[in-house]
Amino acid sequence: MTTAAERNSGSESAEAAQQSLATAAARNLATTTKTPPQMQGISSRWLLRVLPWVQVTGGTFRVNRRLSHTLGDGRVEFVSTGSDVRVIPLELSELPMLRGYDDLPTLEALAARCEQRDFGPGEVIVREGEPADRLVLIAHGKLRKSTRGRYDGESTQGVLADGEFDGDERLTGEAGTWDHTLTSLTSGTVLTLERGAFDSVLADSDSLRAHLTASRSLIPSQRTENGESAIALASGHVGEHALPGTFVDYELKPREYDLEVAQTVLRVHTRVADLYNHPMNQLEEQLRLTVEALRERQEHELVNNSGVGLLHNVDMKQRVHTRSGPPTPDDLDELLATVWKDPSVILAHPKAIAAIGREASARGVYPQSIDYEGHSVPAWRGVPILPCNKIPVSPQGTTSVLAMRTGEKAQGVVGLHQTGIPDEYSPSLSVRFMGINDKAVMSYLVSAYYSAAVLVPDALGMLEDVEIGH
Repeated sequence: MTTAAERNSGSESAEAAQQSLATAAARNLATTTKTPPQMQGISSRWLLRVLPWVQVTGGTFRVNRRLSHTLGDGRVEFVSTGSDVRVIPLELSELPMLRGYDDLPTLEALAARCEQRDFGPGEVIVREGEPADRLVLIAHGKLRKSTRGRYDGESTQGVLADGEFDGDERLTGEAGTWDHTLTSLTSGTVLTLERGAFDSVLADSDSLRAHLTASRSLIPSQRTENGESAIALASGHVGEHALPGTFVDYELKPREYDLEVAQTVLRVHTRVADLYNHPMNQLEEQLRLTVEALRERQEHELVNNSGVGLLHNVDMKQRVHTRSGPPTPDDLDELLATVWKDPSVILAHPKAIAAIGREASARGVYPQSIDYEGHSVPAWRGVPILPCNKIPVSPQGTTSVLAMRTGEKAQGVVGLHQTGIPDEYSPSLSVRFMGINDKAVMSYLVSAYYSAAVLVPDALGMLEDVEIGH
């Protein structure tokens, strides 16, 4: 039991230990030094910074191009709108059985019945011994053609790649079975035309039946090396030679880009906005972080959106694969060769940039650093390599690297937006007051409008299946 003397002694020792106001109590009467609210999800957003932004007053941007496809080269060509890949109807005349056939409505009917299939490395597209009941058109990627060898081993018969096809002879006559297997070596896309779909078009087309009977030959048309219709010119002549007449043909159905939108509703209680605005305005801080999140989503959509995203709008001829997996200096040179007319930037995931440096150093090549908008960034052949964490990395540890030429005058990649919209907070982003509900909560509609367009196909190139592991 504690005596009164002992209690007095303990009290005296406590008073002796604390001779001034404790800091914990003092903080209740003092204003702390604080930062604005921090957000880990804010990135450098280099893509939004490097794209030249074009004003789209009417909300729609149309890209007019010269008519471009090559007939007579033995390869089938395709067009892509976002992730949707379609075969050019007239290009079906590259098939031996349709060579010289020019009935456009029938070719369009055949093209419309082609079904798209996206595949990854190691997938079997057709298997030896199964019914050969379809035509396979390779839009992009590489397929290994193999058969069973004499001693049950696998014998490789070759590789099929972009624009090549297989099984066309099986659409007529006896179907039979596949005498080989097609296995994907890379990721890519094929279009398949089932024999049943071909037969239905054949039954409705007298011209197609007559063509298959007559087997006429194709006379190649005059085209440039880029696939555009040739412009007749004369040069180096003297005297009064008759000059050729010509015209420049355009695409009949040019692509139109509508502005995309990212929106959210910001809610703030009136009590918070009224009472807790010092030293920082709560509404402004809430709005700042909301706008940062919308801009992050905007960049993500410009990279990954299936309609306007850059990854889905790279022309099939502008996609190259790594030679061995990791991004070697040779692979980067191959990538720049796809955008050889004045490339502006290379965009890659930060881990891909690390892999690029690692592979270059292993070969005794050290990428230079250049000053780009006040930042020291790595570069390859003088083209800055900028980080973009919106480019996805697959679970298998592979990603893609983009190279682009930017600017409207350079016929490159441009960003699309519309400034001057009502309640504009920043270019092409509006904050609109929606009212106060019965719980005294204010609501603001925050909207960002944007899109991107590739003016000509060779403005954007992509290195696919880039391994980033050690």
